[in-house]
Amino acid sequence: MRIFVTGATGFIGSHVVSKLIGAGHQVLGLARSDAAADALIAAGAEAHCGDIEDLDSLRSGAALADGIIHTAFDHDFSKFVENCEKDRRAIEALGTSFVGTSKPLVITSSTVMGSAAPGERASEDVFNSAGPNPRVASELAGQALLDRGVHVITIRNSQIHDARKQGLVSDVLALARNRGISAYIGESANAWSAAHISDTALLYRLALEKNEAGARYHGTEESAISFRDIAEAIGKHFGLPVRSLSTDEASDHFGWLGAFVSKDMSAANALTRQRLSWNPQGPTLLEDLRAMTA
Repeated sequence: MRIFVTGATGFIGSHVVSKLIGAGHQVLGLARSDAAADALIAAGAEAHCGDIEDLDSLRSGAALADGIIHTAFDHDFSKFVENCEKDRRAIEALGTSFVGTSKPLVITSSTVMGSAAPGERASEDVFNSAGPNPRVASELAGQALLDRGVHVITIRNSQIHDARKQGLVSDVLALARNRGISAYIGESANAWSAAHISDTALLYRLALEKNEAGARYHGTEESAISFRDIAEAIGKHFGLPVRSLSTDEASDHFGWLGAFVSKDMSAANALTRQRLSWNPQGPTLLEDLRAMTA
């Protein structure tokens, strides 16, 4: 198959490209610069000029493909609502060419969309369309396309990591080093989920190849890692004091991260493992934190 990949030179997308090519697929990767195009060609893919705000470039790339994997997302969380709406428009544009076909369109969301209520562990078969998280826009766009007959498949990611990057944990780590303390809130009863990047990239490929319209899968290897354990691992590895903060202190300390740090983002993965025969093997999140050298 010829697969159009957005975010093809990004953290997740570059690994997805590698998995696809390794399995014999052709890859057409979205490139917003000459450097990105060169990187794609070096990886054995073709380059398609454009970006996620150039909707015509998304439509023309999709028209050339047998399937799409959409991993691109603007991770400037100071503009989270705006960027979620940008993702909604991108998904709508990508799906236009696939109406009336059985071609797979794999989109990306967050595991928090599978939580039926605050504090409940996310499940693959739950979609909380009324949830307050702005990322709901991505799945609503996917659902609208699904209602038009497009084979939309959703990968919900948790904290995707290796020894260089760890999703939002990287931002937590940067803040801890900047502030000189590794903090958590209160007793920190909340937990986050995580998966290694290599296992996540494989998940995208398996979901694409199975092509089950309407399916939702969780990019989750570890379902519930205590946020306090994350903070303590950061403190121990980087020689920082670890402190519990009150809610008022946390608001000042964490800033925009507080909206995530205070939440439970645990997620189930049993249905994903079963339905795709996915058996993640990568290092754990805390192992990758301990493996960091800078």
